[in-house]
Amino acid sequence: MDAQIVIDLQTGTPPYEQIQTQISSLIAVGELPLGTRLPTVRALAADLGVAAGTVARAYKELESAGIVITNRRQGTVVAKSESRQARLAQARPADAGSGHVPPPETTGDAVEVMAAVDHLIIVGEAAGLDGKTLISLLRGRLAQDK
Repeated sequence: MDAQIVIDLQTGTPPYEQIQTQISSLIAVGELPLGTRLPTVRALAADLGVAAGTVARAYKELESAGIVITNRRQGTVVAKSESRQARLAQARPADAGSGHVPPPETTGDAVEVMAAVDHLIIVGEAAGLDGKTLISLLRGRLAQDK
């Protein structure tokens, strides 16, 4: 797995939840395509400097949500799910058939930013992301730009 997972010990979010959120985010945005094999529990735990039980709990939560599948032969892999396009179509208003959800007309910078945020929320929810995950993704992107 080439994607980088980072544990922030300064936050109140438990490490297993950070791992779970980051893996589900990477899957949702296409960084971890369907069928991708995740690292073993021990390997990821060693890479992150956490206990194997922490990673095992994150994987168990992901598996119970249907995001990954674990078996002895293949290990833990990204599970098959409906495509992002299908989820976007479900979230799209019935009269919007263009393939994307356009932001409303805007008149100022603040209004444009709010429209972009609204658009991000709609697309994020269509991709199966919750608010907490969207915030995590935004924080990660902002940190990259520094």
